[in-house]
Amino acid sequence: MTGRLQDKVCIVTGAARNLGQAYAVRLGEEGAKVVVCDMLDCGETAEKIAAVGAEGLSLQVDVSDEEQTKQMARRTVERFGRIDCLLNNAGLMRGLGPPQIEKIDMDMWDKVFAVNVRGAFLCIRAVLPYMRQNGGGKIINISSGTWTHTSRGADTSNSHYVSSKAAVMGMTRSVARELGQWNIRINTLAPGSTAVGDEAGNVENLSDPERALGRRGRADDLTGPVVFLLSGDSDFVTGQMLLVNGGMEIW
Repeated sequence: MTGRLQDKVCIVTGAARNLGQAYAVRLGEEGAKVVVCDMLDCGETAEKIAAVGAEGLSLQVDVSDEEQTKQMARRTVERFGRIDCLLNNAGLMRGLGPPQIEKIDMDMWDKVFAVNVRGAFLCIRAVLPYMRQNGGGKIINISSGTWTHTSRGADTSNSHYVSSKAAVMGMTRSVARELGQWNIRINTLAPGSTAVGDEAGNVENLSDPERALGRRGRADDLTGPVVFLLSGDSDFVTGQMLLVNGGMEIW
């Protein structure tokens, strides 16, 4: 049976573990050739991709480094001949230090933006010549639902992370028209709080009465929307943000 992304060449950043790994494996299940990138070793993810019968390539990449992102794109094309899809998943969200405005370390502020915003931008710029040459492509920027509900007070003090994820959506909107002339679609996926690993198997950890569907998300709640945004089913969708959070907000 042919997958929805059969023979598409897809780059996934931040793919060594957790949601990035889940995205990469699902793309492999859908028939894609998957390039997995991270500052950490992606060997486990590459093994999981091979286990579902897909081709993969593992690269160590710091997305905040322009030359490394260019090399990422070059090595992808050297191996598979083209680039069809980019999933900008790499990001910093944990270990950011004190969240209060007066306590945020400004070096950490800069590091968060370097990875979460600059990194996504550099990856887009790195794959652009190849997508343009191919006559089109699909890009997903991973943001977060956190910046849509700061008025509830849950994340108002974590301003470096929240601001960076809002910037990701602004970037998506700002480049969508320019990319559209080359048949490249770019959209943002904004997950809500999502359980990963062992946490996802604990029903108590998933319960969340504030959401319309009564629970937190799991990785498999997000992989389907990713496939949709990278497949032909979303060919007339660009510059948009898709919130996937079980109805934490109703837009």
